[in-house]
This record gives sequence, structure tokens and C-alpha cells, in this order.
Amino acid sequence: MSLSGRHILLIISGGIAAYKCLDLIRRLRELSVSIKCVLTKSGAHFVTSMSLAALSENKVYEDMFSLDDDCKISHIQASRESDLLLVMPATANLIAKMAHGLADDLASTLLLASNRPILIVPAMNVVMWNNQATQSNLDILRNRGIMHVIPESGKLACGEEGDGHIAETSRIIEAIESICAANYFTGPLSGRRILITSGPTVEPIDPVRFISNRSSGKQGHAIAKEFHELGAIVTLISGPVALSDPKGVKVIKVETAMQMMTACLDTLPVDIAVCVAAVSDWRVMAEKDQKIKRDKQSLILEMTSNPDILMTLSKSRELQRPKLVVGFVSETEKLIDSAKFKLNSKGCDLIVANDVSGLTFGSDNNQVHLINHDGIDSWPLMSKMEVARRLANCLVEMLKLKI
Repeated sequence: MSLSGRHILLIISGGIAAYKCLDLIRRLRELSVSIKCVLTKSGAHFVTSMSLAALSENKVYEDMFSLDDDCKISHIQASRESDLLLVMPATANLIAKMAHGLADDLASTLLLASNRPILIVPAMNVVMWNNQATQSNLDILRNRGIMHVIPESGKLACGEEGDGHIAETSRIIEAIESICAANYFTGPLSGRRILITSGPTVEPIDPVRFISNRSSGKQGHAIAKEFHELGAIVTLISGPVALSDPKGVKVIKVETAMQMMTACLDTLPVDIAVCVAAVSDWRVMAEKDQKIKRDKQSLILEMTSNPDILMTLSKSRELQRPKLVVGFVSETEKLIDSAKFKLNSKGCDLIVANDVSGLTFGSDNNQVHLINHDGIDSWPLMSKMEVARRLANCLVEMLKLKI
């Protein structure tokens, strides 16, 4: 992926790893990337504005209230004229500021005012990195679609050893290229937040047994990949599947329907929710602490209903409803009638229906029908990747009508 012509706003905060940004700037300039630097007061203890200006060939900004700027840089303009905001190194302090919306200097103000993709490169002491406060702040940022390059394990500047060592320059450039390749800047869903559920849920009976279904997750994961390639910020909430995580997509792995519901609610607000997962309708009312012994000829399990994720996202008055909510229905009989009933009863905008009496589960192909309040669009048998591509493009057009 060519980075030529891209514009990056690089924010350098205080940490010994700040010196690594000099090599990054040099490498990015060789790739014809335009770079403007923002240097925090603590960052100035480790690198100088002169070295940053010499390498970037641009003015370096340090003071939010400077009156001598000759190019009218404001916190709104600077955060939005770049393709990407890159924070390197991202200290525990700046990560905390970002998570809690503080804006007490130029760097944190730019980050709060930005509507562009943000990539952070954390670097800190291993205990600080593993501290629950830091990890909770990172979770907050991930849920907002802010990406980060995971630090490496090694000898740290403080003399300790462990996680927290800043990532190598090549990994950082790869992350930037991945963001560019995903059409974050020019794709039709640039900046849009998408929630997708995928795979089965697993409802435990005892420590060794569970109830589940045959969903492979192939269709949901394919849809997540397609939305990512259209520039969206995608969160994929997946039950247990034997699939690789789609690149560039935030993946939250769950097991039970209750866990999937919680993860969905924590991901809101989003622009589009696509509920592909085959969520178990019931769970055992009282999971056994010990393995149930086979000392009887029959066993009766008392079941209770699981939460209805699709209906909750579509109808709850307490939530910020996504602009589009899409449900999937899998049936072995009366497919269209069931899909129409589900469309009306769940309150969603579109139902994708497929007949699973054949080989749909685990297969690479699918045949679906799209049902909304205007009618039915039946698609021929095609690969699940092609279904994902056509569905994503269809939802792009539907979203335009909602804006």
C-alpha cells in the first residue's frame, strides 16, 4: 500500500521512547508522507523541536496559546486536515487523558477535537502497562475505535524487563499502511462505526458439557472484513469459532448469549448493527458446579430464555438505536414467512434469511433473501464473501437514505 501523499499529525509525548519518532519521521518522509509534529512539554525533555522540524521539514507546534503562528493552525483545523493522528510514544498519562476527555494542552485538545482515525503507540514501564487503570483506559479507547500498536516485551529504559517496550518502526508503518488500505480516509463508510455479531453462542450445562449450534461464523466474519475494507470502524463480537480474526477489525470474543448482549451494549453507539450470530434461544436455568454423572436413563434440564439481542438493539427506548439494524434468520421450513414475522416483531430494518436445511452451516457458499418493508430481494447461490460484499454495499446505500 503506497503512503505517498498522506498527511500525518504526529504527537510526541514524554517518554524515553520519544527518540524513536525521529527514525519513524525519516522513514515516512522517504515514503513521501507529509508530517506535522506536536511536541508536548514532557516530550521536549527527550527530543528537540529543532530535530523534529529538520526531519519533518515542517513547523513544530508546542503551545496551544502561541500568538506567533504564521499559518493559522487551530486545534480544529490541525486535527482535521490530516489523514491520521499518530501518538508516539503514548504514555500512560496521555492515554488516561484521551480516555476521559481531558484537554489541558495542545496535544490532548487536538485529540479530542479530531474526527480522523487515531493510532497510538504505547510505551511505558511494565507495571504501568499492566496496571488495571491503564488497561481499562485502553479498553475505553478501543471501544471508541482508536487503534493501537501493542508494545513489545524486552529490556525497558528503567532497567526492568517485560511488556511496555515501544514497537519497532516497521510494525508502526505496517499499522499505518493497514489503516490506509482499509479506506479509512476515502471509503464510503469512512469514520462510521459498525457492530457485527458472528458465530454461535455456547451455553454451559456443567463444567464439561454445553448447548450450542452449528454456526461456523464464516458469514459474519466475511461481513466484518467487507465493512472494514469500506473504511468503517468495525467491532466484531464473536462466539467460539475456528477462524482467524479479520485484519484491522476489533474482535471481542465471548461464549454465552449473556456475554454477547453485554458486549453489544458496551459497543454502542454505532451507525449499523448487523446481527449475524446464531444466538442460543435458551440457556440452562441452573448450571451445575460439578459434572453430571451418568447414573440415570434420562435427564431433564430446565431452560430459560436468553436475551433477544436483535430486538434490544432495535426497540429499546433507553439505548441510542443504530441508524440501521439488520437481523439474520436461519430456518429449515417456511423461511420467508418466518423472516417477515421476525422483521415486524423485532423492529429491525432488514432481515437476511437463509435456508439451513442443506449445507449452509460450515459451507463457503450461501443463498439468501433480503426482506424489508418494501419487499423481497432473492439472491442466487454465491460465496459467503460475495454475499458479504453485496450486503455491505446494499447497507451503504440504505445508510445514505437515513442520513
